[in-house]
Amino acid sequence: MFGSVKGAVLAGGIAAFSAGAALADSVKLAVTTSFHNSGLSDVLLPEIAADLGLEVQLLVVGTGQAIRLGEAGDVDAILVHSKKAEEAFLAGGYGTHRTEVMYNDFVLIGPDTDPAGIKGAADAAAALGAIEAAKADFASRGDDSGTHKKELSLWQAAGIDAEALDPSWYKAAGAGMGATLNTASGMNAYVMSDRASWLKFANKGDLDLLFAGDPVLFNQYAFLPVNPEKHPHVKADLVNKLEGWLVSERAQTLIDGYRLNGEALFTFNAK
Repeated sequence: MFGSVKGAVLAGGIAAFSAGAALADSVKLAVTTSFHNSGLSDVLLPEIAADLGLEVQLLVVGTGQAIRLGEAGDVDAILVHSKKAEEAFLAGGYGTHRTEVMYNDFVLIGPDTDPAGIKGAADAAAALGAIEAAKADFASRGDDSGTHKKELSLWQAAGIDAEALDPSWYKAAGAGMGATLNTASGMNAYVMSDRASWLKFANKGDLDLLFAGDPVLFNQYAFLPVNPEKHPHVKADLVNKLEGWLVSERAQTLIDGYRLNGEALFTFNAK
């Protein structure tokens, strides 16, 4: 059952790691690169280990690949951020339910000179339309992640077919959020990022946050256990313990308290 995980690690350079020394109980959790790049996992995993005696082994991938790992039963649960894809995962019977945990937002980053003039755009679709009209360099995740799915939906809202964009200026990195931000920094290009990854990113170069605040850029993260009726080997009891912790006041304190230069990277909203 773990063959596809091993293949993914070798082919995609996925980081699989856990907190501290090995514990008696462990679960495998597929999470997004944006969640990992934010640094929040480094805060939460040691506390989960201390509170529950549970080792959480992370497989850091895009949302699309996290869902495929869940469908294959190669992980016990997933933590992702693409509601449409999550609902399809549940509709296929691969997950038992969907629990919202926290949110942040997507932002549009670009050269501080803003050659496409997106800073004054009416909404996110108009901002992307201005980038397309200017044929300004743009770095896309291009990796079927939640961020990439959102970006594609925004191009569509702008009446633009992303698949037809000229690769001379529209560059698909095919990589995680950190690597894509590095690509944008090197090219001095526009890029869409989740706010947490941008705040944590060190190699900003001449890039700046140019557009934010459109409600469509809301970015919800949700926890979905893999269905034990599909994959009886998944550790449903331990996943339930983990989920209970993630929606607890303890988790809320840590998530809301995680800040960089005084700015919150996520907001807890579990019910």
